[in-house]
Amino acid sequence: MALEKTLNDDLKTAMKAHDKLALNVIRMIKASLTNERVKLGHDLTEDDELTVLSRELKQRKESRTEFADAGRQDLVDQLDAEIELVEKYAPKQLSEEEVQQIVEATATEVNASSMADFGKMMGAVMPKLKGKADGAIVNKAVKALLSK
Repeated sequence: MALEKTLNDDLKTAMKAHDKLALNVIRMIKASLTNERVKLGHDLTEDDELTVLSRELKQRKESRTEFADAGRQDLVDQLDAEIELVEKYAPKQLSEEEVQQIVEATATEVNASSMADFGKMMGAVMPKLKGKADGAIVNKAVKALLSK
């Protein structure tokens, strides 16, 4: 619930400052959190909130890539600003080196040695890195380790 209080405080600040971008992004995050709460039928846990924030970030990053490919720099710039705002509420992301260390430790734990163990590895490592690392980076690190 700390996230909700932070969002409400930031929403008030954005309203007073007439910051339309921040208002829109915060309202979208709050709407996503509300939708998730209704879908689950109970108050959100910290993990649930993290899932929603990760989804919001992923959607914006994917859209940013599509707009960049289409040459729409105006929309890319807007999404960059939105991504920056959403990242403010998400936990700090781990570097690729930190992800690699966790993947290597997990490989030892689950005795993964070949690409046949890919599913087992991803199943073991993703809960450890949930919200702390992009799934694509984790996927790449696991594939690199298992294909050695």
